[in-house]
Amino acid sequence: MTLDEISIILVYSAMAVYAIAFIAYAIDLARRSAAATRAADLVGVAPSVSAPAVVAGGRAATSVGSATDATTASVPESSGTVAIERAVPSAGEAEVTGTGPATPAAPRKLGASVASGATVASVAYGRSPALRVGVAMTVIAWVLHLSADVTRGLAAGRVPWANMYEFALTGTLVITTVYLVVLVVAKYDLRFLGTFVTGLVLVLLGVATVNFYVSVVPLPPALQSAWLVIHVFVATSATGFLALGFALSVVQLMQSRRESLAASAKAVKQNFLATLPDSAALENLAYRVIIVGFILWTFTLMAGAIWAEAAWGRYWGWDTKEVWTFIIWVVYAGYIHARATRGWRGSRSAWLAIIGFSTVLFSFTVVNLFFKGLHAYSGL
Repeated sequence: MTLDEISIILVYSAMAVYAIAFIAYAIDLARRSAAATRAADLVGVAPSVSAPAVVAGGRAATSVGSATDATTASVPESSGTVAIERAVPSAGEAEVTGTGPATPAAPRKLGASVASGATVASVAYGRSPALRVGVAMTVIAWVLHLSADVTRGLAAGRVPWANMYEFALTGTLVITTVYLVVLVVAKYDLRFLGTFVTGLVLVLLGVATVNFYVSVVPLPPALQSAWLVIHVFVATSATGFLALGFALSVVQLMQSRRESLAASAKAVKQNFLATLPDSAALENLAYRVIIVGFILWTFTLMAGAIWAEAAWGRYWGWDTKEVWTFIIWVVYAGYIHARATRGWRGSRSAWLAIIGFSTVLFSFTVVNLFFKGLHAYSGL
């Protein structure tokens, strides 16, 4: 058995584990959605009191003249305990501690979104068995994925990103790596993106192995350069950060719509979005991640021009791939400029981020497959 064949086996093994992780993440989202719905139902049928309020210890006390029975409820759930509390007092409500004058109650500052005048459904992420299985399977799949990528490189005797199949193999590895680094090292709890990340990686790996796979072949003369290591690796790293920013922007749009419905006093379905950070927090994190990706993409554009001069004797030749690399840069530069100086926040900035990553996918698929140019021989 050759190293290339071992690499293929490892790729399929990684895909199988990614599929298990995807299912585990999806189960967690479904359970949290059901828990949030039950939380809303319990609050809806809870006995009314004249002035419910959140006090120390997570209990709610009634105002003078009312019974002192608690208005909080907890529902045991396999994905964690769901605590239901009045987070935002209605008009005339006050926080009562039993002594001293009543003072207005302030909303609790939670990571989950809070519907105005509604309840808070807070699910303990760490207690979810499905979520822990999903993260563990993602790590195992990443190890298999990394082994497949390294084995492919050893089989080729070079870095494993010289054609579309290898670029997809390495690019999806970088996407998972960025997700795990942000999750474990940066301490941002992005496990709610697990379904998107593992699903995207699974689809891209499947398409690459079925449609883009090629056996190990010698490099064309133009690719026999140290810039292959620098230019393409930085491009794949940029793609990983931009993909994560895209995922956060999609969730931001969903959360923003839910918040708009809650603000207009319309009925809001209690789903997993009730347990996620609010749209502003998602937007800020997406912006930070995309800035990192944009910096890396800027270096990609510059390194590509230097490599083009060394290989073809000119820095810029309006090749199709060069043009689309520049288009991607312009779209993301517009996103950063519009958000930082023009005040484009909320859904407008999210749509710009989504359009930006759409241009990345278009460049990798449509441009590589259907447009002719100097990059056509490598698929890059």
